[in-house]
Parts: sequence; C-alpha cells; structure tokens
Amino acid sequence: MLSLRLARGSRPLVQLRRLLVAAACAASGFLLLYVLADAEARAEGSLPRLLWALVPLAATVQFAVAVARTDPATRPREGLDAVGLGPVRLALAAAVSTALACSLGGALALAAFLHLRGDLTGLPFDGAGARLLHAGRPLPVAAALTLLALLPLTASAATALALRPRRSGPAPQSGVPWGVALAACGLALLAYARPDGPATPAAAALIALGLALAGPGLAYACGTLVQAVRPGALRLLAGRTLQEEASRLGRPLGVLCAVGAAALTFLAPNRPGAAAPPLGPLTVPAAVLVALCAAASLLTAAVESRQARGAARAALLDLGTPGTVLRTAVGLRAAALLAGCVPLVWGVAQLTSLALAR
Repeated sequence: MLSLRLARGSRPLVQLRRLLVAAACAASGFLLLYVLADAEARAEGSLPRLLWALVPLAATVQFAVAVARTDPATRPREGLDAVGLGPVRLALAAAVSTALACSLGGALALAAFLHLRGDLTGLPFDGAGARLLHAGRPLPVAAALTLLALLPLTASAATALALRPRRSGPAPQSGVPWGVALAACGLALLAYARPDGPATPAAAALIALGLALAGPGLAYACGTLVQAVRPGALRLLAGRTLQEEASRLGRPLGVLCAVGAAALTFLAPNRPGAAAPPLGPLTVPAAVLVALCAAASLLTAAVESRQARGAARAALLDLGTPGTVLRTAVGLRAAALLAGCVPLVWGVAQLTSLALAR
C-alpha cells in the first residue's frame, strides 16, 4: 500500500520514467515469449536463443534499478525514521514499486503476444504474427508465466540490493583487475566457441560484465587525466566531480561501452565468420532494446549524479560562481569520458573481431 501511494504521488517526470521501465519490460517479456514459442516449435538448438534473450533482460533490469535510484521517494528524509520508514523500509518500498512496473510490462507483453498470435480477438491486427509466433502450437502457460516472472523478481531483488544501507565501499579502481580478467576470459571463450553454440552468449556476457566492473575505474581515470599537468580551477572542479561520480556512472558507462563494441564488431562490413542472427527476425529489435536501455541507464545515472550534487551546486552559485563555469565543467567531464571510452570501445571491438576470425 505504501508503494502504491508513493507511486501515485510522484511527479510526472518520475511517472514517465516508470512507464519507460514498464515499456522496456514489455519488450523484454515479448522477446522471452517468442523464444519460448520458438523452442516449442523446434526443441533442438533452443538453449542458445534462450541465453541470448537474457541479454535484453539484464539490460532492462539495469535500467529499472537506475530509475529506482533516482526516485525521490527512495531517498531518506528527516522525520521518516520516526514513523518507521528508515533506509531499509524505503529500499523495500522501491523494490515493490519496481516489481509493480515490471509486472505491468509483463502483462502488456503477454497480451500483445497472445493478440498477435490470434489467441485474443476483437482488436486490430488479430493474428498478424501468427506464423512468426508459431500460433499452430499451444503455448505452455506455466512456462510463459515463469519467464515473465523473471523480470519483476530479478528487478526488485536488484533494486533492494542496490538501495540497501551500506558503508562506503573501496576506491573505484579496485574493480579494474577483475574487469580485465573477466573480459579476457570472455575473449578466450569466444575464440573457441561455436557461433551457434551456448558458449557464445556466455562469452559475450563475460565481456560485458568485465567492462561493467572496469567502468568505475575508467571514469575515475578520466577524472584524473582532466586534472593532470597544472590544472586550473575549472579543470579541478570537473576532475574532482568526475572522480566522485565514478562509482555511480562507471557501471552503466561500461555496459554502454560493451554495447558499442558489439555494434562495431557485428556491423563491420568485413566481419569474418558471419553466422545466423541469434534471435532470428527479432535480433535487430532486441539489439535496439539493449542499446536504448544501456543509454537510458547512463542518462538516468547522470540525473542521479546531478541530484546528489545539488547542494554543492547551490553553494557554488551562492559564492558567486558564474553558471557558465558550471556548464563548462559539465561539458569537460563529458568530453573526458568520450575521450576515454572511444579507444576502449574500438580496442574491444578489434579484439572481438580477432577472436571471431579464428
């Protein structure tokens, strides 16, 4: 009940972000249902497609967690502890709100899937995707509901884990060695995996996880480079702020780098060893969904960072700092991140192409 009241009383922009989460969950749920129907039609070789379908699910969960972190209702405020709404209860409320948004998306996905199959009639485009969605074979209801339940369960658990009260962690560079090791393992596995085998999506997941772990260190290094060689006040402001935001921006930045590297690899005109689309005719929509969720997660993390430094920004303005200085610092941080990410994306794409060219 508390989660419903918090959701109903939120501002329109917060409601819009929740609707975007529901839309992303609907797209991911539709993709899972398609993979299930395809597995029923051809039982052999269905495991790789199911593993590839988990990639959009993971991107959607990351976006849902990023939206939950920016929700004003999840931030501790004065007086809430007195009525029993401490950080733990607020984290649980955010998890329930995320589960509600994801459940709404799953329900929309099921309705759209059944409608396009022709199982639900009375609306336009009845049965328009009957052949693609294998309408001639029955859809197992228990398996479909189980797959759709993955979204709210995973997203709510990830939200509660991300918003749990905790002490300040180590410095952001500590994840770089682990990230490099995981990415190297993923590249090695990709070099020995069959393009249509289950090891290929596992290798891609390892590379993406490695880049996500190394992302905070990359952002921290970009902040260090901004301050290098006798910095002035502007570069000090931009670099120190980027270092403080490295833990918040790094992981979605690393995931977006993984998406960019995959796009460069698979869109290269001379890519060797081209294989069939891993998700059939829905491969391109799934790739677009992953890219949009990764970009939206990074933008949402940037919004969270802006909210976190609101007090510092107000203090600088009260001290007479011109607004142009603050805007220039934002542009300088963005340029530093771009300068650090472009070589990384290009290098990972080249290594991936070499692994595929065995």
